[in-house]
Amino acid sequence: MTYDFDTIIPRRGTGNIKHDRRPDLDPFWVADMDFASAPEITEALIRRVQHPVYGYAQAHQGLMDVTLDYLQKRHGVKVAAEAIVWLGGLVPALSLAVKAFCQPGEAVMTCTPSYPPFLGVHHDHATVQLISIPHAQVDGQWTFDFAAMEAAITPQTRLFLLSNPQNPLGRVFTRAELIQLAEFCQAHDLVLVSDEIHCDLVFDEMATPHVCGHALPEEFYDRIITLLSPSKTYNIAGIGIAYAVITNDSLKRKFTASRGHTQSEINTFGYYAAEAAYQFGEPWRQQMLAYLAENQRVMNEYLKSAAPQLIVNHNQATYLTWMDCRAYPWENPAQHLEKEAKLFVSDGAFFGVPQHIRFNFACPRAQMMRGLEKMTQVLSLS
Repeated sequence: MTYDFDTIIPRRGTGNIKHDRRPDLDPFWVADMDFASAPEITEALIRRVQHPVYGYAQAHQGLMDVTLDYLQKRHGVKVAAEAIVWLGGLVPALSLAVKAFCQPGEAVMTCTPSYPPFLGVHHDHATVQLISIPHAQVDGQWTFDFAAMEAAITPQTRLFLLSNPQNPLGRVFTRAELIQLAEFCQAHDLVLVSDEIHCDLVFDEMATPHVCGHALPEEFYDRIITLLSPSKTYNIAGIGIAYAVITNDSLKRKFTASRGHTQSEINTFGYYAAEAAYQFGEPWRQQMLAYLAENQRVMNEYLKSAAPQLIVNHNQATYLTWMDCRAYPWENPAQHLEKEAKLFVSDGAFFGVPQHIRFNFACPRAQMMRGLEKMTQVLSLS
């Protein structure tokens, strides 16, 4: 079956934040796609809707089976069902981890630029501190600056928040890099929380395979929490379904106890959407990735010619590209593009690095090009 990623689907007025938060702007900001989800997901949701009782839900056996199968076949991770903790989203999971493993006055470490909640979840818990270390660029490749991390860590640091594949840099970290990070966490007795929500959005899985936190050597499992979700890959973020893989019993008890009474129930549609995505979504995923890869190629070639001063990151994964605007005379390029081009892009300041923007290219190619042309018209005037 061939899936259609070229048709522009009107979304304004449907209550989605991407298009309806600022309907006066063309949106290329928040991480959802302007593609129809896999039809098998829609069909599964329709079947569930046809059962007229929508009471409290739990993960049913079919979902557990396909999730465990997915983990083993795609990531080489074999775990028991008891290792899965179902969640309504991964941002709450980051906050839960801080609550579970940090006391007042202790600290969380992460690397920038980073998905904004990584830089904000410590505020959910009084007096927890944040240590942020810039990613280093070595031979044109973004990686960890372990020397800077060693220099900045304190005896009060308890947690490391990892984004892999990295958002917004689109980097897929190698096994060697991740082992070195796990060794760093082991040496400093840190819990490693690995947010892998973009792990199924890798463009060349032969050249840059994703290495799951629980695919590292077992000696590190006592300190690893792997966070996963089909939401970004299959464009079902609005349904709210995610999960943690935690194989260490003590770690799992502390994490689950931190939920208290603050987390809402997961709705039944999230469970059924996730099951359909993992069971039937692979052909759609492969075609979607090919379309995104071509979008990235077209975008980068166009910007190289039309905006040569703009430094555009080449992603190994994700549909969110990082653009360095420091060659232009704007203190805040996102605000300038909003005012002059009527574009809504993500402000790099929220990722810890001002004078950059994040651009979402997960949309029909004609829609993407319209946004890029509006952008370069403004850039050419600077």
